[in-house]
Amino acid sequence: MREQFGQLVAAFARLVIQPVGSGFGPASCCLDAQYMTENAPSLTVYSSREAMAEMLAKEIAASLAAAISEKGEAAIALSGGSTPAGLYEALSAHDLDWRRVTAALVDERWVPPGAAGSNETFAKDTLQRGKAAGVKLIGMWSNAPSPADGLGAAQKRYGAIEEFDVVILGMGNDGHTASWFPECDGLARALGDEDRLAAITARRSEVTGDHLQRMTLTLGAIKSASFIYLLLSGEEKRKTIETASQEGPVAQMPVRAILRARPDLKVCWAA
Repeated sequence: MREQFGQLVAAFARLVIQPVGSGFGPASCCLDAQYMTENAPSLTVYSSREAMAEMLAKEIAASLAAAISEKGEAAIALSGGSTPAGLYEALSAHDLDWRRVTAALVDERWVPPGAAGSNETFAKDTLQRGKAAGVKLIGMWSNAPSPADGLGAAQKRYGAIEEFDVVILGMGNDGHTASWFPECDGLARALGDEDRLAAITARRSEVTGDHLQRMTLTLGAIKSASFIYLLLSGEEKRKTIETASQEGPVAQMPVRAILRARPDLKVCWAA
């Protein structure tokens, strides 16, 4: 496994490998190793996507339960994509006072619920089910003609959340996270602290497809969360996070913004 991280060794001055134990069972069953560097967040490697989903669901459920115990409520921000689907399904099976949990979207394509690509529908199908049927879900989309036109209404809905206890992020092979796409229109505002939400227009690519108009949480809204998870799967994503962890312009790989702002975030990877 260390051979697979040859590029990281070359990129950083020091690489420390620490075995990780777990309260959920022997580390060798589900969790292989944790790779630490001086200049980047740790990369936690799981033996399978299923193991990653189950272990993170337990961890996140405990964080939400602690928030409810401390302040009477909890808030989690959800990203779309195939990688977190198993996590949300596993999380929905946990016993929590879900009526005290608010789930909001990290970002959204400007399509209505039920349409292809809707993250709101994805969250309903994967999390708002089973024991978590009572979770309050806040979406971004409205019938406004564009994300920019819909910002005011979405800001009001998101105003119900003071700060997120947990944020779940993904990453594309282009180095984007949330809807912070490389060199996109609106990126500077999305990477700012003034607002909680931003409207962006992405450049068409294999990653964006036809969905160029999007709304997203800003860096300021995400980096203030108590716990941040970046979920990755597949070798291409592993190579991308290695590159993003190196020096380089944020505009070219916007995931660097959160990696640098919150080096304590948990980067989770499975093949």
